[in-house]
Amino acid sequence: MSISAEPSVAFDAATGAEWSFPVEGMTCASCVRRVEHALADVPGVSDASVNLATERVTLRAESGAVLTAAAQAVTDAGYDVPRDTVELSVADMTCASCVGRVERALRAVPGVVEAQVNLATERAAVTVLRDAVSADMLAQAVTRAGYGAAPVTAPVGTEAPKPFDFWSSPYAVTIPALLSLPLIAPMVLEWFGVHWMLPAWVQWLLATPVQFVFGWRFYKAGWKAVRAGAGNMDLLVALGTSAAYGLSLWMMAGGNEGHGGHLYFESAAVVITLVRLGKWLETRAKRQTADAIRALAALRPDTAQLRRGGQVVTVPLAEVRVGDEIVVRPGERVPVDAQIVEGSSHVDESMLTGESVPVARGVGDALTGGAINAEGLLVARTTAVGAETVLARIIRMVEHAQAAKAPIQRLVDRVSAVFVPVVLVIALATLLGWGFAGGDWSAALLNAVAVLVIACPCALGLATPTAIMAGTGAGARAGILIKDAEALEVAHRVSVVAFDKTGTLTVGKPEVVALHAVDGDEAALLAQLAALQAGSEHPLARAVLTAAKAREIAVLVATNVRALPGRGIEGEVDGIALQLGSEGLRASLGAEAGAALEAAANKLRSEGRTVSWLVDAGARRVLGLVAFGDALKPTAVAAVARLRAAGIRTVMLTGDNAGAARHIGDALGLDEVQAEVLPEHKAARVQALQQGGAVVAMVGDGINDAPALAAADVGIAMSTGTDVAMHAAGITLMRGDPLLVADALVVSDRTVRKIRQNLFWAFIYNVVGIPLAAAGLLNPVVAGAAMAFSSVSVVSNALLLRRWRAAASQGAHALPARVAKPLNPASSAQEATS
Repeated sequence: MSISAEPSVAFDAATGAEWSFPVEGMTCASCVRRVEHALADVPGVSDASVNLATERVTLRAESGAVLTAAAQAVTDAGYDVPRDTVELSVADMTCASCVGRVERALRAVPGVVEAQVNLATERAAVTVLRDAVSADMLAQAVTRAGYGAAPVTAPVGTEAPKPFDFWSSPYAVTIPALLSLPLIAPMVLEWFGVHWMLPAWVQWLLATPVQFVFGWRFYKAGWKAVRAGAGNMDLLVALGTSAAYGLSLWMMAGGNEGHGGHLYFESAAVVITLVRLGKWLETRAKRQTADAIRALAALRPDTAQLRRGGQVVTVPLAEVRVGDEIVVRPGERVPVDAQIVEGSSHVDESMLTGESVPVARGVGDALTGGAINAEGLLVARTTAVGAETVLARIIRMVEHAQAAKAPIQRLVDRVSAVFVPVVLVIALATLLGWGFAGGDWSAALLNAVAVLVIACPCALGLATPTAIMAGTGAGARAGILIKDAEALEVAHRVSVVAFDKTGTLTVGKPEVVALHAVDGDEAALLAQLAALQAGSEHPLARAVLTAAKAREIAVLVATNVRALPGRGIEGEVDGIALQLGSEGLRASLGAEAGAALEAAANKLRSEGRTVSWLVDAGARRVLGLVAFGDALKPTAVAAVARLRAAGIRTVMLTGDNAGAARHIGDALGLDEVQAEVLPEHKAARVQALQQGGAVVAMVGDGINDAPALAAADVGIAMSTGTDVAMHAAGITLMRGDPLLVADALVVSDRTVRKIRQNLFWAFIYNVVGIPLAAAGLLNPVVAGAAMAFSSVSVVSNALLLRRWRAAASQGAHALPARVAKPLNPASSAQEATS
């Protein structure tokens, strides 16, 4: 049963109304009792029942406001209350005060857990209890608050072109500007000593259409704000210009046209014109902040070439299904994610990964939708379509980050909540103060108008979201996907970067570099190794199978194969129980290697090789060893050097033995190496690094890195790794280049700097401008120009981030130097602790 802003049954004053929401994770009657007991303790809940069959809670409460608390109580009891995110496009918002009003209206809807509104994208992201509230009901709540709203149907920047709208066109600025020009002409001529004034009726004739036709939007939005018991920028403009227009009209009616016949129609008309100009320029600039998503969306072609029955046919992209064979000709974009089955070519993936050099692709290689095929004809089998493609997921990630609020935005929200009422009080005090002190109520009113007009809550509302949009867009172009605004804000404070080794600092494709058999029969040893590894996808297993194939050794059949987490693998080959794994595994079996084999192993470890032992588990006898080598990534040394130059401590967490790990650490110049760290212990090691206030970023690519990525202050995942790692991380690097780690920190630093600059200018306009206006030192026309310029300058400043380019593709950007944290003595002294 869905619930709405109204109770699902008639309200009973004695018992309240009935509400319902789903619950997951219940398995038996004791679960039901546990949930019911948890709900009974929630204030406002008079009765609660749980249906195990339908997995739903039905409760009676005094109002829907207790729903969120009830859902949290169920979660705290150990069960899951499903949540969904609903996106709305919100129209008619003009400033930070509008954002606060819309958020409060949405949060008041029963079933809404959280609501975040972004002024720059004009979107609302609303987290709701599943089945609790529909998008239409949320839109109605926004409409009641005085704004337009509709469910989102397309990502930011990818909406269908809108039909011509006169009020959003340049004409809506040009016409009032032409009408206002004659009104300010006498002021300009006065500067040159020419005294000339338009007749009063001509001034009224020019100013009236500007005031009530082109200024109608301010009256309309301002009235909605008043009805909702709030204020916004439109209300300030409407009050200020109406006061100037009304004063001029009063002076005309009384035959008193001010000093030298001067009226104040020009103040009202020019303020409206300048504010409209500012909003038009602001809208144009805001559109540019969505260029990253727009560019990504443009990568998807509208059609695809399918091979069916030996013929190639063109079909709309929506008709392509998983398993279809697509044909990609030279110069065409790949329409969907696919795997090559015929042909070879070079593929340009620069718009997806930031990699400027085309990469070679052949049979068996993956193709990503949106990439450009260079010279060869390719036939590929579709692996993902629609919302499941890599490109679609990238767009969702960027859009999510751009819609989110950074923690610093909370300050703006608190200020904007009281901004308009405070400005109204200051304007009233200015009017009364000047009127009673000087007796010139005309001048007093103009000073009050200047206070109303200079106030600029719109710049406050735009300061943070425009910078976040520009920063995440710049990162996306470089192949750095920032999943949430909090990761973006925290990353610039990172003082420790912890790396996984395999696939992060190394290529992740180890090779067999040495085989030592106790009986000297390396071929037999390799056959046994290959038998144990035949069904595994582990990188070391693939290296063994590749070596066996290269030597044309037949792979034996192994039975009862079982992984030994963190240690190795075991199974039976030709009736012999074998175990293959680390030094720790051999030691646990008590199998001696012999002096010669031990010496060979030590030499290999000193060279940075990973050594695994094959042991006859039944006889507890070593049969031989195999050594693996994994080359460092070409940019790994430069990446570590760049981080260290900024005072950032670099640490490697690896399951390798101490010798191999130390060899890699020395080659890279790492500050600290922690070896033989089991996967389940990595998160604990990250938490240890955080002691003393250090801000830790974890960089990894595997499933075993996911807990550590989640535990770190900032998780950075390589997209060359697993989906699990990418889901756990706040930042994803679209290509496995360690240099992008430093670039991600640079993006964060540049974006946070822009946010602070924008907030400084947004506040300074008001902190300086409002007192000047109250002191009578600002003409309303100048105040209107300053107000319009403030919003445009904030958005334009954010757009400067679009010029940033990653160091991996151009010259290195220096990270801001920071004081390096001292090494953790406990972890440094135990670099080989398991």
